[in-house]
Amino acid sequence: MKTIRIRKPIALFLTAIMIISLLSGCSVKNDTGEEENTITVYMWSNALYNRYAPYIQSQLEDINIQFVVGNNDLDFYKFLKENGSLPDIITCRRFSLHDAVELKDQLMDLSITNASGAVYDSYIDSFTNSDGTVNWLPLCGEVDGLVVNRKLFEQYNIPVPTDYESLVYACKEFDKVGIRGFVADFAYDYTCMEILQGLSISEISSMKGSLWRSRYEDPMDETIGLDNKIWPKVFENMEQFIEDANIQPGDLELDYTPVINMFIEGKAAIIRAGGNEVVEFQKKGIDAEFIPYFGQDGQQWLLTYPQFQVALNAELAKDKARQDKAMRILNMMLSEEAQNVLSQGGNVVAYSQDVDLELSPYLNNLKPLIDQNRLYIRIASNDFFAASKEVVSKMIKGEYNAQQAYKAFDELLCHADEKVEEVVFSQNKGYSSVFHQDGGSQGYSAMANTLRKIYDSDVLIAAGDSFTGSVLKADYTQKMAANLIMPNALQAWKSNVTGEELKEIIRAYVEGTKSGLKPFNRGSLPVASGVLMEVKESEGSYKLVEVLKDGREIQDDEIFSIACLNTEAHMSSLLKTSDCSFEKENLGVKDEWKTYILNGGTISEPESYITIE
Repeated sequence: MKTIRIRKPIALFLTAIMIISLLSGCSVKNDTGEEENTITVYMWSNALYNRYAPYIQSQLEDINIQFVVGNNDLDFYKFLKENGSLPDIITCRRFSLHDAVELKDQLMDLSITNASGAVYDSYIDSFTNSDGTVNWLPLCGEVDGLVVNRKLFEQYNIPVPTDYESLVYACKEFDKVGIRGFVADFAYDYTCMEILQGLSISEISSMKGSLWRSRYEDPMDETIGLDNKIWPKVFENMEQFIEDANIQPGDLELDYTPVINMFIEGKAAIIRAGGNEVVEFQKKGIDAEFIPYFGQDGQQWLLTYPQFQVALNAELAKDKARQDKAMRILNMMLSEEAQNVLSQGGNVVAYSQDVDLELSPYLNNLKPLIDQNRLYIRIASNDFFAASKEVVSKMIKGEYNAQQAYKAFDELLCHADEKVEEVVFSQNKGYSSVFHQDGGSQGYSAMANTLRKIYDSDVLIAAGDSFTGSVLKADYTQKMAANLIMPNALQAWKSNVTGEELKEIIRAYVEGTKSGLKPFNRGSLPVASGVLMEVKESEGSYKLVEVLKDGREIQDDEIFSIACLNTEAHMSSLLKTSDCSFEKENLGVKDEWKTYILNGGTISEPESYITIE
């Protein structure tokens, strides 16, 4: 879709500038120095933003870092690149070199850095381009496999599986007594993909499999489908497992919660899960044990995937001071201390020789496989996620046999790039997300002002991780428009409050609560619409001084309608500090936002919402 842009007369433009200059407090001031001195780091989830980003900032107090919750999708970063807004540092979990081809020339080559040299050869190979360059580095890896309820195995005198044959035996024996031998959350694309690959790691990791994978992942290569050497066997293994484990069409409706509940309640003996689930089960007194994927050739493997991959914008090389800051941030992110922050109880494995991560006692049985390097990093392109979901689902329904599944998967890979998304709206002004001491973030303010209009409130206040960066002067598809809202279940709560209550709610957002809702740098301070927050900064902490509306102090007995944006966990913590009664909106913020945009909504102008002294 071609967008025709009409330039306004220059006189109108100059008049607008004069008006903005005269109206104090109506627009965010643009301090070029803050733009130049800020390093933007995009986190793939708000879980990292909450626990990992504060640690990184605490170790680099002299660097002004703007942490943003972006999206776990390289398409998001391709869109930012195409519109001149690629962040300084990117993290992504759903990653493959196959998907990263369009970003390659925009990313720094890290192949000669110490961080790259420390990654074990068997892993760095998966991140090395055909020309020898390395743009992405993996952090510690989560393990994925099978988890058994040992109590059930002991109760029914069934041996815990040690190979494929004993796994099949256990599934059939439990089915006889009315307990699901194996169940998984096949509602998710990643479960379909990981089980498909996990059952055939021996084949995919073989010489022929590795050669095929290098061609598939090679950014310089043409798009290719499956080969006819190893992949027919992969689908034969999946077909056999569906029969052996008695996987039912109804399993396609199961998501994470019912599967976990079945396991806890003793209704399922084996589930697909990760090391983190084992640690959590054991803490709750459930005798869970992690076991690997078993190949039908007798081999055992751990499927792994990095907590995330990290890359740097090549533009940093044009400014040595900024590049040095970014490299310091990268090295801190990759440090042993920072990766232990990610570890959360020893449920991850290290990909780097420089990092020693202590494995949880509950996962000690995996150490021989780790020592033998029986670790496999999944193929995780967007095409593989989508094709695995579609094809495995049809295999479970009985619509595809192994040969049909192989052909369908191959066809999906070969034609994956043919879909073109329609533009749903064109944004004619761009607003940076960089936080300014006098005014806040223009991009965040524009989004907050728009959402205040959507929620029809006098005041809106949003957690600092609510939005995914700048509002770009660009054509937005539905997917990219939706991606302006933080991906991790942002919710809205509404209420009518007094001026006194309003100030206390804003104070909780600014100063933080005991359960973790606590700004850790300027860029993580809340975003407001309809009020101006005056904040005092002292040694990394923040105090609310005053709240102004329409240029005047708020009176305690005034009544205001307010909308609060936050995640469920953080809002629950905030509500404990308030006597106000809030009602949660039925639709999540992302869905409400999509509806607004698809109905022709536009993005509001930004305004000053915060000053820091």
